[in-house]
Amino acid sequence: MDDPRQRTSPGGGPPANDPGPRPPRARLSGPTRLILLILVLLVNVLFYAPFLRPTSRAPQISLPYSSFLAQVRTHHVATVLLSPSTASGAFAGPYLDPGSGKSYSRYATTLLPIPDPALIPLLRAGGVQITAENQTPAGWLTAVGVLITVVPLLLLIGLFYIGTRALRGRQQGIFGFGQSKAKLYTVERPSTTFADVAGVEAAKTELSEEVDFLRDAATYQRLGARIPKGVLLVGPPGTGKTLLARAVAGEAQVPFFSISATEFVEMFVGVGASRVRDLFVKAKAAAPCIIFIDEIDAVGRQRGGGGPFGGGTNDEREQTLNQLLVSLDGFEPNQAVIVLAATNRPDGLDAALLRPGRFDRQVLVDPPDRRGREAILAIHTRAIPLASDVSLAALAQATPGMSGADLANLANEAALTAARKGESRVTPGDFAEALDRITLGAPGSALLDAQERRTVAYHEGGHALVAFLLPHADPVHRVTIMPRGRTVGVTRFLPLDDRRTYRRDYLLDRLAVGLGGRAAEEMACEEITSGARDDIAQVTRLARTMVTQLGMADELGPVYFGSSGDDALSSRPIMLWEPKEYSDETAQRIDAAVHRLTDAAHQRARAVLRGHRAALDAIADALVREESLDSKQLTALITAHHTSAQEPPQVPRRLPSDLIASAACG
Repeated sequence: MDDPRQRTSPGGGPPANDPGPRPPRARLSGPTRLILLILVLLVNVLFYAPFLRPTSRAPQISLPYSSFLAQVRTHHVATVLLSPSTASGAFAGPYLDPGSGKSYSRYATTLLPIPDPALIPLLRAGGVQITAENQTPAGWLTAVGVLITVVPLLLLIGLFYIGTRALRGRQQGIFGFGQSKAKLYTVERPSTTFADVAGVEAAKTELSEEVDFLRDAATYQRLGARIPKGVLLVGPPGTGKTLLARAVAGEAQVPFFSISATEFVEMFVGVGASRVRDLFVKAKAAAPCIIFIDEIDAVGRQRGGGGPFGGGTNDEREQTLNQLLVSLDGFEPNQAVIVLAATNRPDGLDAALLRPGRFDRQVLVDPPDRRGREAILAIHTRAIPLASDVSLAALAQATPGMSGADLANLANEAALTAARKGESRVTPGDFAEALDRITLGAPGSALLDAQERRTVAYHEGGHALVAFLLPHADPVHRVTIMPRGRTVGVTRFLPLDDRRTYRRDYLLDRLAVGLGGRAAEEMACEEITSGARDDIAQVTRLARTMVTQLGMADELGPVYFGSSGDDALSSRPIMLWEPKEYSDETAQRIDAAVHRLTDAAHQRARAVLRGHRAALDAIADALVREESLDSKQLTALITAHHTSAQEPPQVPRRLPSDLIASAACG
């Protein structure tokens, strides 16, 4: 039922305050930023290295101007560097400072503020080498100095800004660690509506009340009604809970916050609670709106490690759940903020989460019935060109128990099959091949060993013949000995409609059909094989379900004993920790009843095959030659080998249940 065209963008709306599509913003990658940083560091080293290099010049003494002139007159000065205010240079020999007693080879002195006209002639007379220096630099030299000083600093500051902005922009970064990760979808883009959802009419009817409240809350408030602020969507995976939530937002034309409960929980205690607070603050600011929390059992499991799905205490998860409970209580009754949550394990949710005032209403989202499956297929094949002989009603009849996601996968797989064949339209054969691929696996290579082909042919022929002759078994659709997935051969049954209750005579026939393959091997083959392993496992589980859960064993009566295995009818997992609520003596009686049912089914299958051995041989020979037989070919073979001494074969006349694929032989 989930529309693949809607999955990639649930709700179909842009973020809040988004005026429309914008070009992607160029971002520097990690390697680029590293290279840029290295270049900046190199530039700094090159520019500042001369200033950081230590000087190796000899120490100099500061002389008074008069002492400097005296040294010139005594010819003790070798060189002089004249600037507008100072003179420095080297002595002609070591100069001994009378005050400190240290020897110096260089000097420096401060010239008079008024230029001395006798200085230059005195220096020339003393044989001093004269050098002049102008300390006022040119304008371009000043600009270069500024650039050398400022540009590297600016580059470092810019690089730091780019790195910190990238961190600030990420929710999981240190700057937004406690912020909510919920995605906000608004109404600017086309969104999902109830027209895009099929097969869950009862759920749509219940949720339409939430839509009416969001559209016109005054109608309810006028009569003092309080709309449920929390709605829990309960159903198996793939039935369309998320799609329903998006459809509610699309119908109401309000903002839609979508988040998975797993995004609340982090390794640090308190982060999940902070994200819950942030989410509800944003929702109140955007009211009227919808908050959708998917897989709420990730944070909503029973506290203290109890419940069928508890696994010990977790401080972070429990704090997140406590904050969620407080935030739900914080809503005013008619604040126009509705919280939708989805789960496929409602039994393990905390009781405080389900009390009135929080999640006031539970909406059951079951797998669709036949009419619902047909409507779902019509939605998912809108964009697929179908051949004129494709019947969606027949496909819906052949897919009992499938969810909306399964049907969407079926339609897509059929389109892929047609594309691989180069066809312009999808045919019924493409759908049949897609259904086989989904339910049984990809086709394998044909069986080459003649003895193995014969054994598998008798095994699958036994399933088909017993199912055809028993009055309450499902009609046989096709028999094949072509390996598919893990099975070597398959007998497929096509139900006429869905079944919600199971009669005991139907279940007894189902046990006999399941053991028909083993019975055929015992009669026609030289030795039994391991091919009946899955058959025996399915039959045993079904017999135990009949005894322990359905009260269909005469020796035990209508008593529920529970089980530590799977429910063979609904595939509902029953947890292994479930305590045994009966004595060891009762357990022995249960085992005896299960053994009686399976043994009776085995003997019944053998009796049917003994009475129609010619038909069994004909079916096996045809399977060895053709590898596959449909229902018409099977009917013709059985009818042709029917004798007057035998009971006339009859096609079942009732509404059978879900599709059963037999185990393979070989």
